[in-house]
Amino acid sequence: MVDYTLEEKNSFTVLGLGTELKSDYTDYAGINKEKEDFWQAVKQDGKLDTLKAIATNDYIFAVNEAVNNKMMHYAGVMTEASVSEESRVIQFPKGEYLVVKGEGKTFNELSNKLTVIAFGQVLPEAKDFAYVGGPNASVEMGQRNGLVFGEMWIPVVRK
Repeated sequence: MVDYTLEEKNSFTVLGLGTELKSDYTDYAGINKEKEDFWQAVKQDGKLDTLKAIATNDYIFAVNEAVNNKMMHYAGVMTEASVSEESRVIQFPKGEYLVVKGEGKTFNELSNKLTVIAFGQVLPEAKDFAYVGGPNASVEMGQRNGLVFGEMWIPVVRK
């Protein structure tokens, strides 16, 4: 079994800049390419740096959320501030979260790896808890030994 924990978290807010993912939800290669292109764009146009400048900590969030029947993906930070009308305030509820830790060469690689572990292994095998929707996030927490490390946070409920 994969190494994971269940952690109680207070509610928190992430301010994100987003894109709608157009690929079918089963097209992992298409989704990953869209996410990679999006992250490259927000890094190049300076929007990620703008978000980081108003963040309350050093964490960078890659948030996935269904909004109005659309698959949305956001680059975000924890903050109480706002940047523009194109940003979205994403509320994460107080409660229990599935937390999967990992590392990768890049944040994109880390995020993809954590998503596969969480949704492909842990949740399908879980007997005591389940994901019932709502935003989930990969969180870049820092770098060590040349690798990006972080966690995936998925709100869950007890069965």
